[in-house]
Amino acid sequence: MYSVTRLLDVPEPERERIIANLRAIAVRAPHSIVQPTMPGSRNGGDILVHLRFASERQWRCSETEFAAVAADDAVTRINGANYSGTPIRTHPTGGTVYRTLLLRVSPDTATETTARFEDELRSMRRYVKTITGWQLSRVEEAVGASAWTHVFEQTFTGVDGLMGPYLMHPIHWAVVDRWFDPECPDVIVRDGICHSFCALPRTANWGDLLSAQ
Repeated sequence: MYSVTRLLDVPEPERERIIANLRAIAVRAPHSIVQPTMPGSRNGGDILVHLRFASERQWRCSETEFAAVAADDAVTRINGANYSGTPIRTHPTGGTVYRTLLLRVSPDTATETTARFEDELRSMRRYVKTITGWQLSRVEEAVGASAWTHVFEQTFTGVDGLMGPYLMHPIHWAVVDRWFDPECPDVIVRDGICHSFCALPRTANWGDLLSAQ
């Protein structure tokens, strides 16, 4: 599968109009999310767009129209990434909250260190039971403030499952956070991150693509 994620900054008076224009294009993607972000997002934009296609070619057929909406004067900033992969189910339910994290691993990071970092991110699904699905991907095309290298996506049972059991779990602050902490010698993510989440509409069907694991 080929995914496109965009985080758009849009002033509140223009937000509904931009969302409507984006949704008109998103219907061409087999699976899509176009939602206002929820309070607590960090550098996550005001609108979260996630489009999933069977192939990159399908996306390219809609790219020009999407770019026209994104070029609207009301859109003041965009961060995002294009990448490949398939999400994995970790819970019988599809979840009610979708979260995405854009990050950049320093280019001088050793290959084996990056691999260990990725393994630790993947391991979180075994400890945090409120995660209902996830996908870790390397970025193929980055957009915005940084040359993003990774996208880490999850669906959660709810907002409480993200803000509590996930962000406050020991696997997060005692193991994974060291890669992001500038005061830790293991830090490899030195640029700002985009942490964005939104309500997962039933029509998104993100869970339909999840393979059991």
